[in-house]
Amino acid sequence: MKKIISLLFLVLLISLLFLVLLISLSACSNENQNSDEEAKETVGGLDREAKVLAQNLEIPWSIAKSGDVFYLTERTGSIVKVEDGNQTRMRVELSDPLAEVAEAGLMGFVLHPEFNDNSLAFAYYTYTEAGDSINRLVQLKLDGDVWKEERILLDNIPSGQFHQGGRVEIGPDNKLFVTTGDATQEQISQDINAIGGKILRINLDGTIPSDNPFEGSYVYSYGHRNPQGLAWNEAGELYSTEHGPSGFDEINHIQEGKNYGWPLITGDENMAGMQTPVIHSGESTWAPSGADFKDHTLYFAALAGQGIYSYSLNTMKLEKVLGGYGRVRDVLIVGDTLYFVTNNTDGRGVPRENDDKLYQIDLTNLRKN
Repeated sequence: MKKIISLLFLVLLISLLFLVLLISLSACSNENQNSDEEAKETVGGLDREAKVLAQNLEIPWSIAKSGDVFYLTERTGSIVKVEDGNQTRMRVELSDPLAEVAEAGLMGFVLHPEFNDNSLAFAYYTYTEAGDSINRLVQLKLDGDVWKEERILLDNIPSGQFHQGGRVEIGPDNKLFVTTGDATQEQISQDINAIGGKILRINLDGTIPSDNPFEGSYVYSYGHRNPQGLAWNEAGELYSTEHGPSGFDEINHIQEGKNYGWPLITGDENMAGMQTPVIHSGESTWAPSGADFKDHTLYFAALAGQGIYSYSLNTMKLEKVLGGYGRVRDVLIVGDTLYFVTNNTDGRGVPRENDDKLYQIDLTNLRKN
């Protein structure tokens, strides 16, 4: 009798192990299938699915769109064109080779307002000179399938091992806005004669706008650590996202000539003449990057936060509205569609099959409770 009981127990144990193995294999199979076609995560009880538009990208940084065509910068030095489901990795001819420095490379990118007529764009990249890394802003021109650097608009932007800044956008006033990091030299953020740790405002031809807050200076706002996102709301007000020190990441309402406090204040700290953030992450971190607005709500990419967050200016409520895709570097909103790129191949993420990718998702899916 004891032998029969032992035998039955052994059969039952083997059956349970076999069942667990089948479930595990099924889960792995479904995960690989979703990574090729779509990804989803349940947040607040809601399945949110995003469509893959491009894959096998190399650390994409910025999303630009003209009509139905996307242009994605890759930190490794290319621009990927995505059109009608096809991808073309376009060569970028720069006057100096890219620096091989952490967080550096070909980053910010925006098309000229008259791109369809003049084929011009603006880009921010890091190069090396005499052993030092330096950031610069340049004008590019598309010639066939090659982007060629035509002119340097601004050079000698501080660089270093970390904190490159790098976001480039065109504001409602038709000016270039560029974020620069402190390059781990904290003191330069408070020096209005330095261009590191700032948000800069520049004419499209590279000259200094006559109505900038500091005469003869590109500086629009200062006291920044590592801002990586810029977006304007429906009222034309500028907001930025910024990486903080070990947490205390920020969303800031940017006003011309204002001091945003780094490195003298962080979080809720106050000091005369300095601006506190609209909201910050406290001791946790988002590592926020690219941002865009829709209906008075700021949507921003999060690297360490691994997803997309929204902040409503009406309700002052912060939410994580999308996750499950890993590190997200940039977002772009066109109509009711949000596009985003992941950065799982940047050395800090966990790449999935065919990462990195460009996705699209209907904004209405992100607004459901």
